[in-house]
Parts: sequence; C-alpha cells; structure tokens
Amino acid sequence: MSMKFTTREVGGVTIVDLSGKITLGEGGLTLREEVHKLLAEGKKKIVLNLAEVNYIDSSGLGELVSAYTGVKNAGGELKLLNLTSKVRDLLVITKLVTVFDVKDDEAAAVSSFA
Repeated sequence: MSMKFTTREVGGVTIVDLSGKITLGEGGLTLREEVHKLLAEGKKKIVLNLAEVNYIDSSGLGELVSAYTGVKNAGGELKLLNLTSKVRDLLVITKLVTVFDVKDDEAAAVSSFA
C-alpha cells in the first residue's frame, strides 16, 4: 500500500494526516512534494500526523529529515504527531527522536507553535 495523505488547518497550523508506508520511491516522493507545496503556499507551521503510518524504511527516514530541514531552512517549524510504537522505536534507535519535536496530542502540537 502506498502512502496517502490529507491536509487540514487547525488554528493556523497545517496538519498532514499520513497513512500507509513511507518508503523508497513513491511514498517519500509524495511527502517531499507535499511539504514543498505547503512551503510554496506560505505555510510554515506543519505537523505530520503519523498515526496511520505502519512502516518507514531508511529512505523514508531520509524523507522525514529532508522535510524537517526544508521547513527549518524556510523559517518554519515541523513537528511529528502520534507516532506508532514501531515508528517511535525506529526514531529512538536512530537517535532522530532528539531532532524532531514529537507530540502525542494534537491540541498540544498545535499550541506548541510560538
């Protein structure tokens, strides 16, 4: 199953609800394109909701880091929301959990933007 996403606005924050797998090829490319599109629209407060993401490979991790870097370089903030235990374990093992601002509650994620 490839990755699917929907985008919505909550309190001036753009939330991207992702589902499926973020892997080499289609999933990662879709995520990169969506983040670039949001930045082009001037949206700089972005939350990636990973509640329905069941698998991320090394290329998918690279895409998350690339998205984070792109948003940061554009003067914005990117946060991760609702990590599954598999995805959380992966971020802990790779120490990327120290890079990303990870939230478990959507309201807390939205209110955490300065």
